[in-house]
Amino acid sequence: MSGTRGYRGVVATCRRRRAAMAFAAAALLMAWTAPGSTEPGTRSAKLTEPADEAQCYRAKFRVVLDVGHSAESPGATSARGVPEYEFNLSASRWIERALNAAGFDRTVRLITSGPARPSLYDRVAQANSLSADLFLSIHHDSVPQWFKQGWEHDGNKLQYSDRFKGHSIFVSHDHRNYRGSLAFARLLGLKLKGGGLHYTPHYTYAEMRGRRRQLVDKEAGVYRFDRLVVLRTTRMPAVLFEVASIVNRDEELKAADPERLALVAAAVTRAVEQFCAASAPKGIARGKKTRPLRTATPRAKSPARAALQ
Repeated sequence: MSGTRGYRGVVATCRRRRAAMAFAAAALLMAWTAPGSTEPGTRSAKLTEPADEAQCYRAKFRVVLDVGHSAESPGATSARGVPEYEFNLSASRWIERALNAAGFDRTVRLITSGPARPSLYDRVAQANSLSADLFLSIHHDSVPQWFKQGWEHDGNKLQYSDRFKGHSIFVSHDHRNYRGSLAFARLLGLKLKGGGLHYTPHYTYAEMRGRRRQLVDKEAGVYRFDRLVVLRTTRMPAVLFEVASIVNRDEELKAADPERLALVAAAVTRAVEQFCAASAPKGIARGKKTRPLRTATPRAKSPARAALQ
């Protein structure tokens, strides 16, 4: 089964709701990215915006949005047979647009090609060459094989697991700036929580065996994963964000939903704004120099990728 064919079913379902939600999604994004705005559902003083957001020099603050995996090594497969890479491309584009709209014009959407391992080192090298202030790797989650079961979709035999749902956030204790990484990860988790989104707790379960992870921030849903190359070897604070579980059949549809994508993009933007404001004095002291943007782009768009974008 091709990823294109499977994804058409996902897109068809979402398009039936898209017209009604378009205005609401746009309004939500504008409200969440407006300076000084507060997100719905905020219940903690820790989510209060900094008193002086002018300290955040957005035009100089660079975020690297790492599109997880590559066309040649597309990652996990969704319940309907769509490669994870297609979802990563879509979510990263929504986030990039939201950041640009909020004044973070130096944001880089990093797309690499090639096999998994070389691609990992390539993206780290590119990110490190960009003098970035923050690295956010965008992924979509699956589960170990022992949690999956078979089903038939569009005439094809596939696998799914509806047992778990939700996002997850990872940092590496071995990173040179673990505190900075954890600070942004916490901000991101709280912004997602404030928007009504919840993290998955299944990484703490004994059933995960060797894939079990330590939950370092229970409130924000931040896990520790030391071995990931992109979290260990980048020079700037680095966080990996699993946006949703695409092997969960219901959440796979939500992962392509414009309203959900706008909500995620707005949460990321508010977290970046607050992180930028908190780290501004150090950035000013360094007197960072800017460098030309360097991005790698796919050679051609697949029909599935065009549908996602």
